[in-house]
Amino acid sequence: MKPFIKGMDVSSLKELEQLGAKYYKDGQEKDLLEILKEYGANSIRLRLWNDPYSESGIPYGAGNNDLKTTIELAKRAQDLGYGLLLDVHYSDFWADPGKQCIPKAWQGMTVPQLEEAVCDFTKETLLALKEAGVFPTMIQVGNELSNGLLWPYGKVPEYENIARFLNAGIWAARSVAPDLPIMLHLDNGGNNELYRTWFDEFMKRGEDFDVIGLSYYPFWHGTLQQLEDNMNDISERYGKELIVAEVSMGHTMKDYASYEKLGADERKGMATKPELAAKVEYPMTPEGQSDFMQDFMTRISRVKGATGFYYWEPGWLPVPGSGWANEEALKYTGEKGPGGNEWANQALFDYDGHALKALETIRDFQP
Repeated sequence: MKPFIKGMDVSSLKELEQLGAKYYKDGQEKDLLEILKEYGANSIRLRLWNDPYSESGIPYGAGNNDLKTTIELAKRAQDLGYGLLLDVHYSDFWADPGKQCIPKAWQGMTVPQLEEAVCDFTKETLLALKEAGVFPTMIQVGNELSNGLLWPYGKVPEYENIARFLNAGIWAARSVAPDLPIMLHLDNGGNNELYRTWFDEFMKRGEDFDVIGLSYYPFWHGTLQQLEDNMNDISERYGKELIVAEVSMGHTMKDYASYEKLGADERKGMATKPELAAKVEYPMTPEGQSDFMQDFMTRISRVKGATGFYYWEPGWLPVPGSGWANEEALKYTGEKGPGGNEWANQALFDYDGHALKALETIRDFQP
């Protein structure tokens, strides 16, 4: 029986450390990956962007997750014995249900050319990781694909093109490593209708894959009961392994403006606005975060075929300079700013970098 995955997405770590983030366990400063390992984490998830730089070479921020950064972080994780979930976005910056921007180098391509580009990029990435001695233990072909990828060609309801693009990524991964587990990942883990519709459409056209990944943020994606019900249903319906590829929960609603050192017009502030936090079944306190994780792990561990989770950005502290998007990035995605950190109150460390109680809960959980 496979060990239950207690995973952590630490994609922003290199940038955070460069900007001065420090992490503490029992008052002692330590490397984040070492602390997480001591609290039972056994796998790391890293996002990969094609080219997260402006045409004049300015990095987009939010971790600057190009291939070089991914290899560096993967080596550190591998040296500590972690598994590695590689999260390929097929975009130069964030790809999620609200945006799936074609990489700059692929703009102007036709659907067949994009299909070939996905195949080549996936293959070249995996061969580079193999060459570097840091091959993943699982690969995500696309990120939060609920509304498709490579818009507008692969935007829902263009399921033919969605399948063509994803099949290209699956073929490429299989050509390099036939046994590498492949995940397809949607957001909104409490929305059963979304999962049934999307996977029914994909299964008519798609190549075989191994794992269904879900994002579940309790302030956006329904109740824990809805998550559990959806996971039970799709486990039965599709017979795939299930992993909650992204989850987080707040530990405070106290603002962190003084840490970011940004003016009010320069920062977006926390994603968990008070009206969203009010929807969550647990309070956003260190105790509430811990209780939430206990309930969450208990529920997913009893779903047939569910093999674990990845906590999203447990170490994203509000250090000055680390935000979700800078001006160059916003030009690429077409989104409105401002930037700043939206996630610091969701970390598994307080704003000063001290480990929180939820880490003990994760460590002590036995499925």
